[in-house]
Amino acid sequence: MINTRSASTPSRRKPVTRLKLDVPLLMSTFTLLIFGLVMVYSASWDFSYWQYEDASYMFRHQLLWLAIGLLVAVVASLLDYHYYRRFVVPAMLLTLAALVTVFIIGEIRHGAARTLRQGSYMPSEAAKIATIIYLSIWLYSKRHVLSDVSFGLLPLAGIIGVVSGLILAQPDLSAAATIIFLGGMLFFLAGGDLKQISILLVVAVMIGWLVVQIHPTGSTRIANYLQGLKDPTQAAYHVRRSFEAFVSGGLFGVGIGKADTKLTGLPVPPTDSIFAVVAEETGLFGTTLLVLLYGIFIWRGLRIAKRAPDLLGSLLGAGLTIWIAIEAFINMSVMVGLLPFAGNALPFISAGGSNLVVSLCAVGILMNISHLSQMPKKEKERKDNASDGLRRSDRRRDQPRSRRASGTGRSR
Repeated sequence: MINTRSASTPSRRKPVTRLKLDVPLLMSTFTLLIFGLVMVYSASWDFSYWQYEDASYMFRHQLLWLAIGLLVAVVASLLDYHYYRRFVVPAMLLTLAALVTVFIIGEIRHGAARTLRQGSYMPSEAAKIATIIYLSIWLYSKRHVLSDVSFGLLPLAGIIGVVSGLILAQPDLSAAATIIFLGGMLFFLAGGDLKQISILLVVAVMIGWLVVQIHPTGSTRIANYLQGLKDPTQAAYHVRRSFEAFVSGGLFGVGIGKADTKLTGLPVPPTDSIFAVVAEETGLFGTTLLVLLYGIFIWRGLRIAKRAPDLLGSLLGAGLTIWIAIEAFINMSVMVGLLPFAGNALPFISAGGSNLVVSLCAVGILMNISHLSQMPKKEKERKDNASDGLRRSDRRRDQPRSRRASGTGRSR
């Protein structure tokens, strides 16, 4: 009887061990999503009523996009990340085409052309994750020649320049800066030369400064930011209203659904300003918990990147994790006056389908990297060999076959 139980116990547990999910990353993501739904409902009902004559409009659309995002995350978690190499170029070309289409349609909202249809479908959000995947694969394939400027810095600058230039023209200064930063960071992680990275950084800063000085939106935001640093009471209207929300929230907040600033002029409370609503309704306690949740997400994401089976997995894991971290940091920093106004969404929290879907796609890819890193060594090597498309590895696999073929011919 004892032997029967011991023999049956492992067979019952096998399906659980096959999942190999990163539980802390999964739990932190789902907690952020649930909390985000609560806050979107609280922050959007008045805004939705005045914009769409339907108090639940934005919340219902957020539920729809969440369902789509979860489906995308599941598919991404099941698809071996090595297979992205097969269709990354068409995907990048499609992304660039979408960025160009934004200017053709010319839908202007809040002084910028960023969307394709009635304020929805922002190609710049998809461009961020597409650029991370493309650069990770490109840097992985060129990792042995990155020290050569003609193979490393110049092509990298061209790739980043085209994408960030199209985004900058919308204008979306923060998204363009994020892509430039991520490109430099991935180049460094791939083993790029420090001198080339320094040159890229200096050139990026100079171009950024020039754009900010010339572009009216950028120069106005910088001026308001500097004025706010000197005297918070003279900061931009958006930041002043955000300060009111933080002061009103105090330590534990006024309660979910009871914030006043979202009803009295806080700009776009369900999207860019949702962190201010969180601060007013949950107080310092709630905002601290939110920051801790992002901290857990970043910790697990970087740990997955560190344990990845190969450099490609490490680049993808680190790039996606740091991207989410940058988005969250910029949004929260803007709301407390630490950075100029950027218009970034708060990942998993802000209302908006494009950002939610691509963020969940990033989670799915991280889950797949985590899964492959826990596979047995022999099975991992078999998968890597099956999916490796480098010419050198192809030649190595072809040599034994040719020898066997010639040997077979002689024996006949």
